[in-house]
Amino acid sequence: MIGRRMFAALAASLGLLAAPIVQLAAQPAPPAARPEMMENCPGLVARNTPRAIPAAFKLASLKSDEVRISYTGHSTFMIESPRAMKIATDYNDYVKPRVLPDIVTMNYAHSTHFTDRPDPGIKHVLRGWGPSPERPARHDLNVSDVRVRNVPTNIRSYMSGGTERHGNSIFIFEIANMCIAHLGHLHHTLNQQQLNEIGRVDVVMVPVDGGVTLDHDGMVEVLQALKAPLMIPMHFFSTYSLRNFLDRLREKSFEVEFNETGSTVVSKTTLPNKPTVRVLPGRAF
Repeated sequence: MIGRRMFAALAASLGLLAAPIVQLAAQPAPPAARPEMMENCPGLVARNTPRAIPAAFKLASLKSDEVRISYTGHSTFMIESPRAMKIATDYNDYVKPRVLPDIVTMNYAHSTHFTDRPDPGIKHVLRGWGPSPERPARHDLNVSDVRVRNVPTNIRSYMSGGTERHGNSIFIFEIANMCIAHLGHLHHTLNQQQLNEIGRVDVVMVPVDGGVTLDHDGMVEVLQALKAPLMIPMHFFSTYSLRNFLDRLREKSFEVEFNETGSTVVSKTTLPNKPTVRVLPGRAF
């Protein structure tokens, strides 16, 4: 744990976090998933529907079919459900939402993605790694109008230079008849078993640094496999890496739009008609 923090601090001071790193190969298929993990999230919406409506960050009431997604920065989003459940992704000691979440998810690659000292007022703390590489984290939490589950993936071991099994989790949030996925600190493309566990996705939060996580070509491959109509970038250290990623997606005929605020409200009936990247302002360190 200390070694990871020292690495993150040293890398940040030397600018290493923006340096390209060779990606991992696609992960071998894990053991067969439990039956509940194979349930597909709701399918994609029909075409010719209106677009999502951006909303300013405020604790206003949501309709029964709406979810608010607000970008705090780095890999942290606040996700709010119609019944006012609040979820913070990749919760850490450096970037925190302005209100206390009910649920937090964390990942293990760097100290900017987890904390050993979560606020004691948080009711549900979900760590994306298990007690050992042989025992990955498995979460399936149902609270109020929210279901949270995870799909483990591998990360690079910065200590040994090899692979650390199950050090990251893709968390899937099922809210308001939608499936929202947060890729965490993804280091490799996804195999078919992992795609089956994830199921159909409506919104995906994707790291776009292009080197510390998966490179841009690999990340585009992941997004094409997930087929989500709405993608929200995160984990970029410069406008250069963000622009490069957006250019790659434009070449694949993805739509790109920039939100005026750091928050957007989405529902099943207001998802984009074609694959769209929506950039939310936030702290991009």
